[in-house]
Amino acid sequence: MSEPRGSDSTPPVLEKPPDTEAGSTGENTPQEQPDTTADLGRGGRFWSARRVPAAVVAAALLVIAGAFLYDVVAVRADHDAMPWRSGLARELAERPLDDVWVLVGAGVAAALGLWLILLAVTPGLRSVLPMRRTHPDVRAGLHRDAAALALRDRAMEVGGVQSVRVKAGRRRADVRAVAHFRDLDAVHTDLDTVLADAVRGLGLTRPLGLTVRVRRPGKKG
Repeated sequence: MSEPRGSDSTPPVLEKPPDTEAGSTGENTPQEQPDTTADLGRGGRFWSARRVPAAVVAAALLVIAGAFLYDVVAVRADHDAMPWRSGLARELAERPLDDVWVLVGAGVAAALGLWLILLAVTPGLRSVLPMRRTHPDVRAGLHRDAAALALRDRAMEVGGVQSVRVKAGRRRADVRAVAHFRDLDAVHTDLDTVLADAVRGLGLTRPLGLTVRVRRPGKKG
C-alpha cells in the first residue's frame, strides 16, 4: 500500500515590497503588464532576521554594561566598589597570560565572536529554497519540506512504486522508493524521468540534484 499523502504542506515564501509608484498620484492610468513568464534572473537566498541571537546578545550586553555603570556611579558617589569588580580587577592584574583560566576565557570569547561574525555574514534560512524571479518586485522561496512532498507525490505516480521517502537538501534530493512489482531498472528509469521533470517544475534558482534508490519491500516476519 502506498504511504498516505500529506495534506498539510508548508506554503511558499513570498516577498513583495509595497507598490509606491502605482497610485502615488491618485490617477488611474493604464500601465503595461509585465511578462510573468520571463526569467528575470536568479534570486539570492533569503536572509534570516536572527532575532533570537540578537536578543540574547542585547540582553547580555545590557546586564553587563548596567552592572559596570552602576558600580562606577557608586564609586564616584564615595561608596565602596562591589566585591565582584574588585576581585575581577585583582585577578586580571595578578594572573599571568599563560594561566589556564585566562586561556579558557580568551578561547570562549573568541569562539563567541566568531559565531557572531558567522551569523552576520551568512544568510541563514537554510530550509527555504530560492525560486527564479519572474517579476521584478516579487521574490519567492519554497520550503524544503514542500519540495520533498511535491517530489514524493510525483514519484508515487510511477507504476510499480509502493512507497517513497524523499529528503530534500539545499542542493540534492534523496529519493528512496520501494517497488513491489516491475523490474527495478525500469522503475528506476521512470523515476529519473518523472522526478527530473518535477524538479524543473519547482522553478528553483538552483535545481536540485537527484539521488534515486529503488529496492524491493522487505520480508515480513
